Amino acid sequence: MKVLITGGAGYIGSILTPHLLKQGHQVTVLDSLLYNQAPLLDCCADADFEFVCGDARDEAVLRPLMAKADCIVPLAALVGAPVCKRDALGAVSVNRDAVVLISRLRSARQYVLFPTTNSGYGIGQEGVECTEETPLRPISLYGTTKVEAEQVLLDSGEAITFRLATVFGASPRMRLDLLVNDFVYRAVNDRAVVLFEAHFKRNYIHIRDVARVFAHGIENYSAMRGRPYNVGLSDANLSKLELCEAIRKHIPEFVFSESEIGEDPDKRNYIVCNDRIEATGWKPAFTLDSGILELMKAYRIVKQRQYGNF
Repeated sequence: MKVLITGGAGYIGSILTPHLLKQGHQVTVLDSLLYNQAPLLDCCADADFEFVCGDARDEAVLRPLMAKADCIVPLAALVGAPVCKRDALGAVSVNRDAVVLISRLRSARQYVLFPTTNSGYGIGQEGVECTEETPLRPISLYGTTKVEAEQVLLDSGEAITFRLATVFGASPRMRLDLLVNDFVYRAVNDRAVVLFEAHFKRNYIHIRDVARVFAHGIENYSAMRGRPYNVGLSDANLSKLELCEAIRKHIPEFVFSESEIGEDPDKRNYIVCNDRIEATGWKPAFTLDSGILELMKAYRIVKQRQYGNF
C-alpha cells in the first residue's frame, strides 16, 4: 500500500517506517524535524521511500500527500506531559487539530491507524484491569488531546486506534524520558534511582511490537476498523518498584529506594487488559527482559541525556 506517516521521523516512526518498507509498502513521511534529528537516512536508498519536510497542520502540504495515500498513520504529536505543558497551544493544534484535519480530508477508501495512549485511563481502580470499555479520564493535557483526537476518528467508524502502553526500546530517534528507557539509563550510568510513589503501576510495550501492531492493523483493517485496541505486554502491568527489580536482575549493582518526601507529578496509575488485540491473532514478540538487554547495549552508544521530549 501507499502509506503516509505524519511525524514519521520520531521515536516510533523511525522504527515503523523501515518496518513497513521491508514489508513492501511505499512509505511517505511528513515530518517537521522538530528535534533536529536525522533518523531515516538509512531509508533513503529505498525507491519506495519519500520524505517531505513540513508541518502536519498545514493543509496545503497535507492535502496533496493524502490524495496519493491508501493508508494514513498520524504519528505527529507533542508527546508527553512535560512538553505539552510547556507548549499548550502546540499540543492542541498538533495532537488534536491535525488529526481532525486528516479526518476531514480523508476519503472513505483510505485506512487510518492512529496511536493514542492508555494514559487516557488516568487513575484506575486498584486491581481492576482497564479494558477498551473503561471510561477515559486523562489527567494531563497530552492525554486529553490524544483522547479527543481518538474520539473524532472512532466516531467516523472508519479507523483503528491503538491505545499504546508505555513504549520502551532503542530507536534511531532515541527518547530517554520514557520510564523503562530512563530507569535502564540510570541503572547503567548512575547505578541508582530514587522512586517517588513507587507503587504506581503502568503497562509496557516494546517499540518494535508497536511497529508490528501497525502492520497487523493494515493487514486486518476490514475486520478491526471502528474499534480501539489496548496494546501492551499482558505480563508487564508493573509498578515502578517491580520495574526496578526487573532491571536489577540484569544489573545487580543497581540500587533503588523510595523517597518518603515528595511526589511524582505524573499521577497515572492503572493496569491494562490487552485481550482484544490478542483476540485478533496478534501477540507481542519482545519481552521486557529483552528490551532491558537491548537498552543496556544501546547505552554503550548513547552517552548524553540529549534524547527526549523534555
